[in-house]
Amino acid sequence: MTMRDLVHNIKAVNAVAAATRSASVDGDAVDLLGFDSVALVVTTGAVTGAGNMTVKLQESDTTTAGDFTDVDPAHLQGAIANPLVASTTTKLGYRGFKRYLRAVLTLNSGTSVTVGAVFLLGNAAERPVA
Repeated sequence: MTMRDLVHNIKAVNAVAAATRSASVDGDAVDLLGFDSVALVVTTGAVTGAGNMTVKLQESDTTTAGDFTDVDPAHLQGAIANPLVASTTTKLGYRGFKRYLRAVLTLNSGTSVTVGAVFLLGNAAERPVA
């Protein structure tokens, strides 16, 4: 691998499929096993009807939906504009200790927000990452 090779050192996992959202959504759980770092990347398109949507990270030791709790702000790096702003891309890092993470998008008011989110997992225990 060359010095500037990033693609073999990270794994991208869909957190919330890109779509125009008119309701809140709990993203899929991502397993952090085998990775020492992770960031959530959120990208938005149009915000219509005064759509007001916020994003938060939740963590758990299991994949059971009821076991997820909000991440302590001390375990977050960076910030995501809440509510989301149209046509932006932003990132949020996690430095907690739980095995599973998920993104939660909450539509607080308005019509809809076009949004998608991806987890980038890094510092893999085994490389190259497929």
